[in-house]
Amino acid sequence: MEMDESINIFGEKLETCGEDPITGFYRDGKCNTCKGDVGSHTVCIETSKEFLEFTKLKGNDLSNPAPEFGFKGLKPGDSWCVCASRWLEAMESGMAPRLHLKRTHIRALEIVPMELLKKYAMDLN
Repeated sequence: MEMDESINIFGEKLETCGEDPITGFYRDGKCNTCKGDVGSHTVCIETSKEFLEFTKLKGNDLSNPAPEFGFKGLKPGDSWCVCASRWLEAMESGMAPRLHLKRTHIRALEIVPMELLKKYAMDLN
């Protein structure tokens, strides 16, 4: 699948979300996406204990290693590209982690309104 243009929610060049561990649908460190990315892994978060517990309860355990996928597991404070709909679901449950706007792909706006993203932003002046 051809990758969508690598731009953030401001229409600027998408910044790197995380490289330790390496994140992104493409595992390129950025929240890049494409038509094949059904989950829209476009929101760059700083993981929190609450969010890791929330997503585990929803069936996506990001805190435990999955060596078969080269995944060492996340801990609070790690940067990670999450599905826009999962972030929104966490926000509606009071468990949304903080996020980085300049590292969040423009396609996230198809699911999450800009005002909500800004409310949880770590990188607003």
